[in-house]
Amino acid sequence: MARGSVNKVILIGRLGKNPEMRYTPSGLAVATFSLATNHSVKDQEGNFTEKTEWHNIVTYGKRAEFAGEYLDKGRQVYIEGRIQTRSWEDQNGQKRYMTEIVCNDLQMLSSRAGGGEDVSENIPEESSQVSSEKPDENDAASQDTNQQEDDLPF
Repeated sequence: MARGSVNKVILIGRLGKNPEMRYTPSGLAVATFSLATNHSVKDQEGNFTEKTEWHNIVTYGKRAEFAGEYLDKGRQVYIEGRIQTRSWEDQNGQKRYMTEIVCNDLQMLSSRAGGGEDVSENIPEESSQVSSEKPDENDAASQDTNQQEDDLPF
């Protein structure tokens, strides 16, 4: 444990859209995508309603290349990483903030939405779980990845 604090996130959800790929000036691959997770909430009448939470995910290096090649909208994935908030100034001079999950472990759990098929065994082991690489923080903070989500069929 790093000096008495922990910043760790584990999510299982479905991609809201295909990963967006870009490369830093130094050639490091960067993939960003949205991930939807669901939970049930009980209302005052005792009825349960499903709520969706959207998470902005960013990953780097070989893991980003894997995401860009194999992940697509609706696919269920396991994500492990840390929460990071970054800020920038937009064209109007307004300070903007984005909280995202910096992914350091990514595993595919199923095929596209509704398939339910485990595809991790169909991909070589080194591809289905990619090791962590340290990104250049300045390159990652330079792009506004403010994302609008599509409606999903789940």
